[in-house]
Amino acid sequence: MDFDFREEHLIFARSVRDFAEREIAPLVEEAERKEEYPVELFPKMGELGYLCIMCPEEYGGAGADRVSECLLTEELGRVCLGIASGFLSHSSVSTATLLHFGSEEQKRKYLVPAIKGEKVAAFGLTEPNAGSDVASLETTAKRAGDGYLLNGTKTLITNATIADFVVVAAYLDKSKGSKGIALFVVERGTPGFAQPKKLHKFGMLSADLGELFFEDCPLPRESLVGEEEGGFVKIMQVLNSGRMVVGARAVGLAQAAYEAAVNYARERVQFGRPIGKFQAIAFKLADMLTQIEAARLLVYRSAWLYDQGRPCIAEASMAKLFATEMAVHVSGEALQIHGGYGFMVDSPVQRYFRDAKFGTVVEGTSEIQRLIISRQIGL
Repeated sequence: MDFDFREEHLIFARSVRDFAEREIAPLVEEAERKEEYPVELFPKMGELGYLCIMCPEEYGGAGADRVSECLLTEELGRVCLGIASGFLSHSSVSTATLLHFGSEEQKRKYLVPAIKGEKVAAFGLTEPNAGSDVASLETTAKRAGDGYLLNGTKTLITNATIADFVVVAAYLDKSKGSKGIALFVVERGTPGFAQPKKLHKFGMLSADLGELFFEDCPLPRESLVGEEEGGFVKIMQVLNSGRMVVGARAVGLAQAAYEAAVNYARERVQFGRPIGKFQAIAFKLADMLTQIEAARLLVYRSAWLYDQGRPCIAEASMAKLFATEMAVHVSGEALQIHGGYGFMVDSPVQRYFRDAKFGTVVEGTSEIQRLIISRQIGL
C-alpha cells in the first residue's frame, strides 16, 4: 500500500496554497463583513487552470484526477470555507453535471467559459419542501411547443445571486416518480427567471446563498441536459462524487483551526508557562491532529478509488460524514483553547467554528450519509 501523493500532486497543492494565501486570504475579512462573494477570483482561478480541473483539455480544463480536485479544495477550505463553497458548487457540481450529461453544444456554450472563469455556475436542487428527499421536488417543467415552461422555487442555492447560469432539477412527469425528474440549464436574464433573493446566514458569510424563482420561464429544447428521464440518477451520481470534495473542504478548515490553536498554545502564557505545556491542552491538540489525519485518509482514499474507477459510494459518504463532523469538533476545541479571545470577531477561530457546521447539513446531511452507508452494508 502506498500512502504518498505523487510529486505532481504535491507541487500542485503547494501552488494552490500559495495562490490562496496570496490572492484569497486578503479578501476574506471584507467578504465576510459585507457578506459579498469576491467574484473577481473566478477569472483569476480560471487563468491558472484551477476551475473545473477535472474537465478534459479539449474544453480548456486540466484533465486532472479527483485526488487533485480534493487537494485544491482542501487548500481553499483552509483559507476560507465560504469562498471555497462557491468554487465547489461551480466546479464539482454544476459544471460537472454538464460535463457528464450535457450535449456538445452545452459544453461549448457553458462549460468552456465556466472553466475560464468568464461565467459562474450554480446548481438548483434544494427547495423549501425538498432537501434530503429529492423526490419531493415541486418545481415543474411542462412541455410547451418545442420547449418547456419552468415553474418553481429553489432555496439555499450556492452562487444564486452571482450565477450566470443554473442547472435546475424539475419534474417533467410526476406520474413516473423520481424517474420523471429532468435537468435544465437556465441562463440569467431568461424571462420568468426573477431576480434571485440573497439569504443571510450565521456562518459562511462570504458564501453566496439565495433563492431562485421561476414563473412560466420559457426554455428551449436545447436547455434540457441529457434525456427527459433519468435526472434523479444524474443528480445522485454528481452528489456522490462531490461528497469527497466536501470532505476535503472540511479537512482544510479543520487544519486551519488546528494550526491556529497550536500557535496560540505556544504563545499564550498562564501560570508561568505556555498553555500548550499543560497536558489538558496538549492532549486536545493530539486528539485534534489524529482526527484530522483520519479524515484526510478517508477523503483521499475515496478520491483514489474514484480515480481507479472502483465503487466508492459508501467511501464517499464516510469521508463526507466523518470529515464534516470532525471539523465541527476540531473547530470547537480550537475555540476552547483560545478561551475568551476565541469569541472575539477579530479571531479567525470563531469563523471556523461557525462555518464548520454548514458541512454537516449540505450535500446530504450527516443523517443521509449514515443512511447511504447503511444501505451499502445491505441493511
